Amino acid sequence: MELKIGRRTFVHSAALAAVAGPFLTLFRGSSYASCTRAARRVVIFFSPNGTIHSHWRPTGTGASWSFPAGSILEPLAAVKRHLVVLDGIDFAGTSNHEGGMAAMLTGNGTASSPSMGMSVDQYIARAVGGSSRLASLELGVQTSAWGGSTQTRMCYAGPGRFAPPDDEPASVYRRLFGSMAPAAGMVDAMMTRRRSVLDLVRGELNDLSTRVGADERRKLDAHLESLRRVETSLTGSAAPTATCTPPAVMNLDFRANENFPAVGRTQMELMLAGFSCGATKVASIQWAHTVAPHVFSWLGIREGHHALSHMGDGAAEGVAQFVAAERWFAQQFAWLVGRMAELPEPGGDGTMLENSVVLWCKEMGDGRLHDCLSVPFVLAGNAGGCLRTDRYLRFDHMPHQRLLVTLCHLMGLDVPTFGDPSRGAGPLTEVLS
Repeated sequence: MELKIGRRTFVHSAALAAVAGPFLTLFRGSSYASCTRAARRVVIFFSPNGTIHSHWRPTGTGASWSFPAGSILEPLAAVKRHLVVLDGIDFAGTSNHEGGMAAMLTGNGTASSPSMGMSVDQYIARAVGGSSRLASLELGVQTSAWGGSTQTRMCYAGPGRFAPPDDEPASVYRRLFGSMAPAAGMVDAMMTRRRSVLDLVRGELNDLSTRVGADERRKLDAHLESLRRVETSLTGSAAPTATCTPPAVMNLDFRANENFPAVGRTQMELMLAGFSCGATKVASIQWAHTVAPHVFSWLGIREGHHALSHMGDGAAEGVAQFVAAERWFAQQFAWLVGRMAELPEPGGDGTMLENSVVLWCKEMGDGRLHDCLSVPFVLAGNAGGCLRTDRYLRFDHMPHQRLLVTLCHLMGLDVPTFGDPSRGAGPLTEVLS
């Protein structure tokens, strides 16, 4: 399998050799490879607090399946042909809110794991994001009222190193398109000055890395990687074209509970504009966080989402409200998938969705039991022809590390394991075309 990866992803400097080493496996064949095509981009879509399986599960199996009336996933019916619903996938050896949040995208990897403790989005971004102005784009919707912690963060650049989401649409807009466009000469001079400073700092760090121990060198490597990301973001704002049009960003309080829907929709529109403008290939949108207290007031609900997620079967009204809230999240996912199915592939054939893979994930299975068993997952998109859709697949306690491997394969990265390698190797071949 031929994989084209930007030179700067791996050969940024001699000091990055230690970090890039594990990625060299991407250039070697693997007995686990089962897909010869790849998606051009990946999206991670997160909603919190688990589910109630009896209200979530489709009926049927394989290619003969459907959404029960009134079920959580029923709002996905209009985009069913673009989906693969996955059931029976466990976070092995993990439980509760924080544990699930930490494991969800990292597979419980550590610094010594092949994935180096990164979340799958950041791992993919490190491999394929070098040719983009932004290696990855992390978007949030009211994720940070409690600060940055294991409960509020899902993306990791390494063990304990958050890749935090940006909750403010105006800030995301400035990163993607700039607040104002200065004269060309001013831009050139500004870029030259900034790159000169980066070159100086990088040179000093490279020199220092030859004179310190292994632990300090890993920290320096992390700083060098951060500098590389800053450098790639200095190529200027995206210029509007027929397929690259910045969306309008409303001046609203992104922290206000009642603005939750508007902020989320704006963030998704900004994400799609970033894709259309070629700004990034890897993006995530994190709706709140685990134990999230936000209230679905726009649905006439007065109880917080986390409290609703613990309603027992005897609390019929509370369960109904939780299902209504979860159906609302399904509507947002359906909107995203449907919009990607409408947008043309920038500079290519087909639609954006046909060339993408989108993963809807949660941090727990049954939120009332605080377990991480049969955690709900939904895949969408055709991944360039690698993902066969319109199916409901049921597994028997499958470790979710295998799903993370599958996501890497859908992006053209031929890796045997992800996260904790003791949980199994290879992708979920049932998912791949």
